[in-house]
Amino acid sequence: MDIFVPMAKISIDLNSGTIQKESAVIGIDLGTTNSLIATINSKTQKPYCVTKDGNSIVPSTIYFDEQNILVGKEASKKLISDPSNTLYSVKRLMGKSYQDVADQGNQLNYQIIDNQDKLVQVKINDKFYTPIELSSFILKELKNIGANQLNKEIQKVVITVPAYFDDSQRQATRDAGKLAGLDVLRIINEPTAASLAYGLGLDTEESKIVAVYDLGGGTFDISILNIQQGIFEVLSTNGDTHLGGDDFDHAIVNHWTNQYSIPKLTNNDRQLLRITAEQAKKELSSNSKFKKTIQVNNQDLTVTLSQKELENIIQPIINRTISICNNALSDADISTHKIQEVVLVGGSTRTPIVEKTIQNLFPDAKINDQINPDEVVALGAAIEADILAGNRTDLLLLDVTPLSLGIETIGGLMDVLIPRNSKIPSQLKKEYTTSVDGQVNLAINVYQGEREMIADNRKIGEFILKGIPSMPAGIPKVELTFLINTDGILQVSAKELRSGVSQEVTLKPQYGITDKEIKNMLQESLSFAQSDMDKRSLAESTTEAEQLIYATQKFIRENKTLLTPKDIAKLEEIMQGLTQCINEKDKNAISSQIEKLNEYSRPFAEKVMDHQISKALSGKKIN
Repeated sequence: MDIFVPMAKISIDLNSGTIQKESAVIGIDLGTTNSLIATINSKTQKPYCVTKDGNSIVPSTIYFDEQNILVGKEASKKLISDPSNTLYSVKRLMGKSYQDVADQGNQLNYQIIDNQDKLVQVKINDKFYTPIELSSFILKELKNIGANQLNKEIQKVVITVPAYFDDSQRQATRDAGKLAGLDVLRIINEPTAASLAYGLGLDTEESKIVAVYDLGGGTFDISILNIQQGIFEVLSTNGDTHLGGDDFDHAIVNHWTNQYSIPKLTNNDRQLLRITAEQAKKELSSNSKFKKTIQVNNQDLTVTLSQKELENIIQPIINRTISICNNALSDADISTHKIQEVVLVGGSTRTPIVEKTIQNLFPDAKINDQINPDEVVALGAAIEADILAGNRTDLLLLDVTPLSLGIETIGGLMDVLIPRNSKIPSQLKKEYTTSVDGQVNLAINVYQGEREMIADNRKIGEFILKGIPSMPAGIPKVELTFLINTDGILQVSAKELRSGVSQEVTLKPQYGITDKEIKNMLQESLSFAQSDMDKRSLAESTTEAEQLIYATQKFIRENKTLLTPKDIAKLEEIMQGLTQCINEKDKNAISSQIEKLNEYSRPFAEKVMDHQISKALSGKKIN
């Protein structure tokens, strides 16, 4: 039977003569617990998640050993056996300083480091990584999966983020994409993506108000959307970047620790309990009881959990999401009865008590849970990617900025230029003046947040307008323009209207990494590519050599009667030479010595085989 393999379209660069694969524009859900990629089926025009080994979910887990970095399923296997070198929930650290996440340290099995005014760092094997670098490893893995499974080049992507991600976190996500070698077309909010996946807004005659309830592994947000004639308008958004299914797991672990009077846990034991808690949470979505025996403190421990116990444990966490929902409704000036549909997003919404609580909050709404809640965001991102690729023009997305943006004024006050929940892209201008006679420079400090005093908000950048003509205080007119682009990232310009002196800057958050740093990281990855391959090759040769030495030593022990002292001495001499090559880390010498040992020992192996055959046939006739 002939098997025909579908081939991807290719193009040929006539200048270089190189063959280039067809490129694909994809959507990526970069999640706290799991990540996914999706694209559009060219025949059906429907989005679908790209799978590897039949599974669309790639755990957002990274494992470091001395030679390699593993991402995804293989990395997750190391959570119990080598927890200190296995990272998870990196998304919770994105765009954050050490002060932002210090209180999470006791929930993590890896070490976070204070990097002064920049991003928090993670220490692994005496190396330091930012969450941006770590997220880029996950994105590279997704890129490779997409390229291999689709047989296409993967460059242009849309990446989703929680609606409540601030400017620092959005820029950090974009930087991670750039570091992974991706062209990030747009950063879009996860709730908006989920709505697209359900086809909301595709009917141009449709008009409805929708709530998107997104409870993932590490983040929660709620968005209130007004969908009219294919236009998505986000009326409000609210959320918490440290609230999700991970908190369910930690609450269960704490419950068991108290219930069974478990003393101080090792990293390995804590990870085992956390993974068991996650398993219990999932099983109790369809079963009434959970029971499992595990090894904790080198002793058997049987843990149990009922669905009712689980509900009691996690109800306070769910109540926190309800409080956030009410805030979002208040911001949008919408009552619960006006919500016509609720879209459930995130694996944590599978927990029965969550859906029950949501239905009680929105009694008149249809609950949309038909699409896999793990995949729905990635599917929507693929649709948005398709829109940006110019393949469809029937939808328009109008997102909002989650937090207010403003500048520092006299007295350390926050003067808001763009209030939270403003539509993006958005632009606003406002005039200011000087407070000191003869002032020629004006420092402009930009903040994000909802507090009155700048000390209580997050500083995201600063710049200085230089060359203002010397004039009495109050005379200069400085026009300040705030522009939020389609990614929700801020651009600021200042102009002194009397003289025309101006300056413009794209404000990257103070916790971000610079283009130069990204460039250096990319150059380093290229510079060290060969040395990394050499390290891997050496490791493989070393393993082969050690296995051969072990096998040869066993062979000598079991066959001493068939070997002469001279033979044994020669074998031991070659093995000693091989051990020396291993210690000297000489890959070529190791390979040469392996060949030498194999060649010298081959006749002995044949001799042993002949002896065993003769022994087996002894006393038997051969007809």
